[in-house]
Amino acid sequence: MPQFFQSTRRKFLSLFALGVITVGSLNACSNQQTSSSTPSSANAPQVVRLDYAYYNPVSLVLKKKGWLEEELQKSNIKVEWVLSQGSNKALEFLNSSSIDFGSTSGASALVGKANGNPIKSIYIYSKPEWTALVVPANSSIQSVADLKGKRIAATRGTDPFIFLLRALNEAGLSDKDVEIVPLQHADGKAALEKGDVDAWAGLDPFMAQTEVEKNSKLFYRNPQFISQGFLNVRESFAQQYPNQVLQVLTAYEKARQWAIANPDELQKIVIEEAKLSEPVAQKQLKERTNLTEPVIGDEQKQVITAAGTVLKSSGIIPESINVTEVVNTLIDPQYVNKVVKP
Repeated sequence: MPQFFQSTRRKFLSLFALGVITVGSLNACSNQQTSSSTPSSANAPQVVRLDYAYYNPVSLVLKKKGWLEEELQKSNIKVEWVLSQGSNKALEFLNSSSIDFGSTSGASALVGKANGNPIKSIYIYSKPEWTALVVPANSSIQSVADLKGKRIAATRGTDPFIFLLRALNEAGLSDKDVEIVPLQHADGKAALEKGDVDAWAGLDPFMAQTEVEKNSKLFYRNPQFISQGFLNVRESFAQQYPNQVLQVLTAYEKARQWAIANPDELQKIVIEEAKLSEPVAQKQLKERTNLTEPVIGDEQKQVITAAGTVLKSSGIIPESINVTEVVNTLIDPQYVNKVVKP
């Protein structure tokens, strides 16, 4: 082959190879840009984990009906349920990322947030009178002042525990004037009935149970000291998966409205899940539970901020904490305002 044609052929092949490489590089860049700008399945979790609790009737309805599973299944997202035996357990699960959504009292959520638990309170599942100070039927204790020097069962980090602290403070006493026996709620009820403690900071439905079945007395009641039922979400989950937060709240709202419209069926679900008698469930649900106010906001801020002074003096919240700032960062109404229409 003449030298001229050999030279021309080499140049052509070099230019062709360069063109292939350039086009391939451009295609790769184009694919990379498309991939980075297009949402993928990584933007949704594989599973959403929630707690259910006997003190949260709406959670029992939602778990029983399976409405959240139906909705999330459309996106191939699974649902897992974990039992919380108290606000303290729900906060532990949230802090360890064992659950994404947890049921607590408002004051308990404040304690958790103040001590570094990265949560947001986004919904009110109940506004109950779910705690009081309880003594056996034959007890001589008639007032909070009579508790001085007595043994009192309470679950630390929960609304009944905080209720006890506020009641003692109102009577001029503190936790140093009594012996607080740390027990989970069900164990506190059992200790009261066995006579192992003199009093118990109770929680429904266990409180209603001992009241109905053992004639235990609720000798001190004060709804003003009771914070409401907060549904909390892990901050990192809310930041990463805001759409799933809205899906969970939408399902919660469906369950809450169903519970209000079907009180007898709600009672059956609570009886079945919590293994209660009908009179106990009636006392818990019909006498002491209000499900009509799901929106979280200024009212809840005022309720839990009021507990801050006592929580500080008892060492439950560090003295250096600005309670108002913590409350403002804890309560986040943006999600419920999108789900619940005025």
